[in-house]
Amino acid sequence: MAGFRSLARQVRDPRNDLALRRYSLRKCLERFAPYGHRATWDHLCARHGIGPEDRSPDPARLVRALEELEAARAVWLGYEAGFAERRRREKHGGLRRPGSFDDWHRLTWGGNGVVRCENPAVHPSAPLAEVLRRLIMALESAPGTVCPVCAGAAVHWRQDLTHEPWAGPVCAECGIVVPRPVLTPEALAKAMGAGRRNLASVA
Repeated sequence: MAGFRSLARQVRDPRNDLALRRYSLRKCLERFAPYGHRATWDHLCARHGIGPEDRSPDPARLVRALEELEAARAVWLGYEAGFAERRRREKHGGLRRPGSFDDWHRLTWGGNGVVRCENPAVHPSAPLAEVLRRLIMALESAPGTVCPVCAGAAVHWRQDLTHEPWAGPVCAECGIVVPRPVLTPEALAKAMGAGRRNLASVA
């Protein structure tokens, strides 16, 4: 099975036909897709003017989309390297079992769904690398009361998420599933209350 870098070379190779280069970019998303596969593809297409179903897109646009994905992957790999080093230090110090903070990281190892978007058509508009930097900054800071990506205050609890965790806070503005560790207990409680009100209004 080809790895991310091998697939990236196929995207860049002008000797390959456009259908293969597009296919290789889609396959890259099986290795690294911050918003989830469909939402990340929708984001890259929207930002770089690629028709989601276009089998022969402009190769320059494909390469620009790949470059955005690579920049985000570099940010995430840097974070994962720091995370692994921290866990080594903790184990050396006798802390063998990860804390509850690390439950979120366990679900995102490898970079798939790091900033998962529940609705593939609703996602942040900023470059992927910038979104990941904002998320990492929030993870490394004290918990806050708003979405770490867009600073939106409309965070609602959803009980019907399509991926683990099966329930959690979702930003109504940029669409991300907000990692619980970045929100204060008060913000989580407020999100749960908003989620209950939304359910009541639907009923």
